[in-house]
Amino acid sequence: MQTDVSTKETLQPIGKPVTFASTFKKWVKMLVKSKTGTLGFVIVFTVIGVSLFADVLAPYDPAVPNPVDRLQPPSWIEGGSSEYLLGTDNLGRDILSRLIVGSQVSLLVGISAVLLAGAIGLLLGLISGYYGGWIDLVIMRTVDAFLAIPSILFMLIVLAVVGPSLSTLILVLGGTTWVVYARMVRGETLSIKERDYVRSAKAVGAKDSRIIGKYIFPNIISSFIVIATLNVASTIISEASLSFLGLGIQSPDVSWGLMLNDGREYVATSWWVATFPGVAITVTVLGIIFLGDWLRDVLDPRMNTR
Repeated sequence: MQTDVSTKETLQPIGKPVTFASTFKKWVKMLVKSKTGTLGFVIVFTVIGVSLFADVLAPYDPAVPNPVDRLQPPSWIEGGSSEYLLGTDNLGRDILSRLIVGSQVSLLVGISAVLLAGAIGLLLGLISGYYGGWIDLVIMRTVDAFLAIPSILFMLIVLAVVGPSLSTLILVLGGTTWVVYARMVRGETLSIKERDYVRSAKAVGAKDSRIIGKYIFPNIISSFIVIATLNVASTIISEASLSFLGLGIQSPDVSWGLMLNDGREYVATSWWVATFPGVAITVTVLGIIFLGDWLRDVLDPRMNTR
């Protein structure tokens, strides 16, 4: 029997092999070309850096009150002091220090809740989409039940009954947002499992775990990452909303939503108490959204024409 030379030639690698360094350089170039992606990356990188070194960067203890200096305006306004660049709140606590330390809680809640929700949604979505049948029916009806109840109402009820705390807040946020991932993963799985290479793997007797791990999961991870990134922003907003309503982070802990709650009575007279945490939330959420949009463009195969 003669060897098929043409077949052997087609199996030879074409061009340079793909390495981590080349992939990293490609991503950096794509990031630099995108103005919104670069801006989002700078904002997110800055917020993460500030949260990691918050204890060093904060000039004062954010939880220690100083009634003598209460409601001091920012340093550039008449009556302000260089000791408090962004002023003080109703208890004389330095707003800049509270903003810096508050970034830790906002990112911790946002990232932790998304990781929890993503893990639950990914697992249930894969199981539902791959196996179908009564398993798919039960999981999807559960998803429909969660979607039928407004998430903010469900979170308010649970937190009012159980009591607000950092761990409870993460569990509630993660336990109510997993349905987004489950529906997305299920839809992707239903599409991918009908492709020829998955059918071929089943025909040769490959195990379900191997098919899911080798053929299905790698093809849905890009969409999963994009949705998870964007949901960090919505989770930060949810945490701020719950803290503003008094059912989220509690004193002496610091969060941007709690700072908004502290400053709502002083909007007319001491606007800086509520304005700066509101700006911090807005800028951070916009940065995450910009970065998520860039990731969507990069990871979506239909957007990559080269």
